Amino acid sequence: MFENLFSDYSLTVGMLDSIKVTLIMSVCSTTISSVLGVFLAIMLEKHNFKGKKLVVRINRTLMGAPPVVIGLLTYILLRKKGPLGDLRWVFTIKGMVVAQTLIITPIICGMVYSYLVRTAPKIRAFAKTMGADKWQTDKLILSEIKNEIYFSIVTGFGRSISEVGAVMLVGGNIKNRTRTMTTAISTLKSAGEFEAGIVLGIILMIMAFIVQSLADYIRKEATEDENY
Repeated sequence: MFENLFSDYSLTVGMLDSIKVTLIMSVCSTTISSVLGVFLAIMLEKHNFKGKKLVVRINRTLMGAPPVVIGLLTYILLRKKGPLGDLRWVFTIKGMVVAQTLIITPIICGMVYSYLVRTAPKIRAFAKTMGADKWQTDKLILSEIKNEIYFSIVTGFGRSISEVGAVMLVGGNIKNRTRTMTTAISTLKSAGEFEAGIVLGIILMIMAFIVQSLADYIRKEATEDENY
């Protein structure tokens, strides 16, 4: 079925470029979103302020916001006549990372916040009885929910690597420049290149499996080091 697939040099290069763009975009956006999401979740859980419930509801709404809507808003911000038009990030990987970050950050923030609400008060009470200061308490909280944080980050990465709508709008699906694996699959389907689309889909699943396995290994190593 696939014997002649890679005989087309242009098609092969296009597939390799889409894999490269997908990895760069997903890793960068997930890393940024992880830092922002965890930090915002901690700040949201620690501080009580007027309108906090509204902020939590807004974040939960953003967790389920259609990616194409976020992509449209990002495009409006980054387009030439937009507020951030001087950056010239429309139809670039940087612009796609911005869109993905806006999509993933609320997801990680919301998940980590939910874990913190359930566990942080008990941990703070325990830390207080042990005479821990604020820094030690925060460190203990992060240590206790590290598995939940890990799960949130993996979920964010999965959302990033599988996204189509936002990256299509902001990146423009430009061949060999901003075409990701998901947008490439969509394009190949429209062109009738089903074999290439299936191959990319399989590679996408393998990539997701490898990244998750690598993250599992790193987490396991870190856990073992802590037990010594």
